Amino acid sequence: MRKLALAAIGIVFGDIGTSPLYTMSTVFDPSHGLSADRANVLGIVSLIVWALVVVVSLKYVTLIMRAHNHGEGGIMALLALAASSVARRPRLRNGLLLIGVFGAALFYGDGVITPAISVLGAVEGLEVAAPGLKAFVVPIALAVLIALFLVQRRGTAGIGAVFGPVMVLWFVVIAVAGLMNIGRSPDILLAFNPLVGLEFLQRNGWLAFVSLGSVVLALTGAEALYADMGHFGAQPIRLSWFLLALPALALNYLGQGALLLVDPETVSNPFFHLFPGVALFPMVALATVATVIASQAVISGAFSMTKQAMQLGFMPRMGIVYTSEREIGQIYIPAVNWLLLIAVIGAVLGFGSSTALGSAYGIAVTGTMMITTVLTFYVVRYAWHYNWLLSVLPTCFFLVIDAAFFSANLLKFLEGGWFPLLLGAIMFTVMCTWHRGRELMVQEARSHAGTVPLEQYLDDLFARKTIRVPGTAVFLNIDPDGVPHALVNNLEHNHVLHERALFVHVTSLDVPYVPEEDRVAITVLGHNCYRVIVAYGFKDVTSLPQALLDCAEMGLMIEPAEVSYFLSHATVVATGCKGMAVWRERLYAVMAHNIGNVSAYFKLNSNRVIELGARVEI
Repeated sequence: MRKLALAAIGIVFGDIGTSPLYTMSTVFDPSHGLSADRANVLGIVSLIVWALVVVVSLKYVTLIMRAHNHGEGGIMALLALAASSVARRPRLRNGLLLIGVFGAALFYGDGVITPAISVLGAVEGLEVAAPGLKAFVVPIALAVLIALFLVQRRGTAGIGAVFGPVMVLWFVVIAVAGLMNIGRSPDILLAFNPLVGLEFLQRNGWLAFVSLGSVVLALTGAEALYADMGHFGAQPIRLSWFLLALPALALNYLGQGALLLVDPETVSNPFFHLFPGVALFPMVALATVATVIASQAVISGAFSMTKQAMQLGFMPRMGIVYTSEREIGQIYIPAVNWLLLIAVIGAVLGFGSSTALGSAYGIAVTGTMMITTVLTFYVVRYAWHYNWLLSVLPTCFFLVIDAAFFSANLLKFLEGGWFPLLLGAIMFTVMCTWHRGRELMVQEARSHAGTVPLEQYLDDLFARKTIRVPGTAVFLNIDPDGVPHALVNNLEHNHVLHERALFVHVTSLDVPYVPEEDRVAITVLGHNCYRVIVAYGFKDVTSLPQALLDCAEMGLMIEPAEVSYFLSHATVVATGCKGMAVWRERLYAVMAHNIGNVSAYFKLNSNRVIELGARVEI
């Protein structure tokens, strides 16, 4: 338990743990119109402390972490759980899928902004230590970020061992700094009274509502507590949160508030002003390392969620590199890595400071939080079968808070809030288009070769003289009962069929892992032909050669050196008359042609793969 708790501190709490770098300075940014007077400082600190208690501790740590999918958390796991709980209501299920996919799409916006705002916030400490270094902040931040993305291909196994101790040091240091400054103005302890925060909201009205868009920055990373539950378990995360992370964050925010009560002039960067001049450069270094850790967690989360989306059919199948021989969760997806890097560089250059990025940050975070609350309701009501009142009351309570934060952030749309929404809209379009395109491909496959099912097609085929050649042919089949394009094209061009043929259909289930004994199902079709259905969960390692070797336990012995994989390389033609707008069909065609790499995704030996072209109209 102790080791897991230490590891959780290093991986789970990096994002929320580095929020003190920029939250207070963003709240009291002059452009927002909120002065750093005594009443406002007390009110803001009270709101932050109680937001950590109510949203993070009560909502996520206490409630939502119970809504796990066989031990796995995160919005994709929650989406799968919620969708399966209403499986008998197709319209509701489809609606939840759309909502959940949009929440997942917003996560990519978070994956872009978190590295940018965190590293910028850390490096900006140089301005406090030596104002003359201001011009070097953006170049240094870019250098750190580029280096971070370049080392992703090596995996996190080596540096992961030091994440925990570094973050423990970080939390201890910021707690001590906060505690020392509380002594300068003990009045800040009045912020523990929730009525102080409520009084601030009542007194300031519209201005207080606007400030909620910055207060929510203290909660960034709350989703990570839930998303990383599968790696560490709920108990180690809860233990780390309540014993270290929450007290350290609360003390630091109280310390920053106390500093502002004594010296309002430090409002431009209250975090680094907590420390004496001699400690500034070491703190900049420690903060930079801590933000790199926070960024690493978000980047790894983007890889993991992309893999889950691929498994659930919402993203093209891209090549995945497993960077650890022991931890299957440590993966690297090159395409995602480079796209994230380009977007992060654009965010740093476009916004230029952590304060400016703060305006863009909240929408993605609060949007995902709100969607998580909605999905959790369906789990509580339909999967756990709680009564209506017990399901509705907590949902409404948390939804009001989430909606307040989200609507406050919408006010910052023109200041930068458009950026994560644009990223989310692009990813949502990509994910929905791919999912719908796959459905159209299945429909087309079922209509291929007329309406003749696979078994009847084979009976008709072998009623004629068909030349058989040695070896085993594996045809990947998008529809288990349909006739694969690759089989028809192979017979048309080569006029032969291997002495043994396997028609393999890969299906994804709404569970994290499929037990090994349930991985493969075999149906004998006659004529030495077999239908093989391979099932994977959304966190399973996909390896088709290994799955075929597992067929031996069911009496089907397969020699890998004798297998030829026949893949259909479809040229998708957009028609605009079969279910999607022409531009979406063209987008699907581009993705299918340029992104999906089925051979790499299923870990097929390229020397054993034969691709046959096919023209498919959708």
